[in-house]
Amino acid sequence: MRTSIPLLILSVAVLVTGCGRLSKYPGFKKAKHGIYYQLHTMGEDTLKAYAGDYITVNLSYLTMDDSLFFKGTRKFQVNRPAYEGAIDECFNMLSKDESATFIIQADSFFTATLRTNLPRFIAPGSPMKVDVEMIEIQKEDEYVKEKEAFLSWIEDFGDYEKVILQQFIREEKLDVSPLPSGIYYLNLKPGTGKKVELGDTITLNYEGRFLNGKFFDSTIKRMQPFQFVYGTEWQVIKGLEEAIGMMCEGEKALFILPSELGFGNRGSSNSFIPPFTSLIFEVELLKVSSPGKI
Repeated sequence: MRTSIPLLILSVAVLVTGCGRLSKYPGFKKAKHGIYYQLHTMGEDTLKAYAGDYITVNLSYLTMDDSLFFKGTRKFQVNRPAYEGAIDECFNMLSKDESATFIIQADSFFTATLRTNLPRFIAPGSPMKVDVEMIEIQKEDEYVKEKEAFLSWIEDFGDYEKVILQQFIREEKLDVSPLPSGIYYLNLKPGTGKKVELGDTITLNYEGRFLNGKFFDSTIKRMQPFQFVYGTEWQVIKGLEEAIGMMCEGEKALFILPSELGFGNRGSSNSFIPPFTSLIFEVELLKVSSPGKI
């Protein structure tokens, strides 16, 4: 009896220590890669999402006090995790029809995954929550076949897009003609600052929407202006780069881009922008800095 009491105390101490480690976030379990998760719904399919698969998910990003700052449905290809605890490892844990909340490190997610700055409303070193509902998982060959079939079905949509765009211009009573490139340019507020030149660092806010008024992107809603070096390849789509090049600091303008200046006959890589889709961008040029004067 004398030897059993210390052993019992030791066992309880180990159990408490272990539970404390697992209960850093009450209600959440810790996965081997360090991500904490809470499973909400179980699916009948056992097939998980792996690198190379295309998934359709409902995504929500929240602060740790459950303040929502992004919500949307996305379709994209899952990447191999670039670092331990990457969001891709969250997708690897789910099957079709499953949903869960994950806790990941905000710094790594924004800087390494999204390659942008940490939002001002999240403190450096803080975690964040990601709600994921797995709607569909497709192998790459299935996705390619589906997209090829869709593209062949809509090959006549180029002419249809032109009709829809002209109807929109008439219905909105926009007194504007397209530029030689096809861009429609409406100045909303004159700028008084520096004209944009190649190599300048540009800081701007923009909101992108479809002709039906539905928004697909907004730096204003994200509370994070977009900054890039003008003329750098792959930073913005072709039409938006041309549009920004016509602006000067302080200006606000609305641009309508036909699909050949946007995402063309294939749509965006994440399939969120359909093929042959004209887009509207409202852009405010906040700052234009010459090289070395940021």
